[in-house]
Amino acid sequence: MAMLNTHVLLAFVLGYAVPQLIKILIIIFKHKQKFRLNDLIVTGGMPSVHSSIVISLVTIIALTEGYNTTFFLAAAFAAVVLRDAMGVRRTAGEEGMILNQVIKKTRVKVPRLHYSLGHTPAQVLVGSFVGLMTALLIFFLR
Repeated sequence: MAMLNTHVLLAFVLGYAVPQLIKILIIIFKHKQKFRLNDLIVTGGMPSVHSSIVISLVTIIALTEGYNTTFFLAAAFAAVVLRDAMGVRRTAGEEGMILNQVIKKTRVKVPRLHYSLGHTPAQVLVGSFVGLMTALLIFFLR
């Protein structure tokens, strides 16, 4: 059994933590909102945490293991996640937002829908850049 690759684990953890911290700083300083614990798990927004995680993993696998089967599996997984973040999840989030507006205007007695926005291409691009930089730092500072 192979030893756990700590670089891959670290890429996953920091691939999540770094963009989530950036997102919280944007909420606090740009939007002038107070920090809430829910902000640690909120989806959508700048930068895309999903993108950061998968790009960080693909990059660290390429750097530590080369272009092997594991890399190509990670790259395929990343492609699905990136496409989903900008496509299906974004569309579903926009539809949820519109449904809530219709419910409000028509005063229909139904509970407010919870929806989660996906990401814009810019949010995915910035998240991907954060993931790339995170993996490069992990690799070169080892």
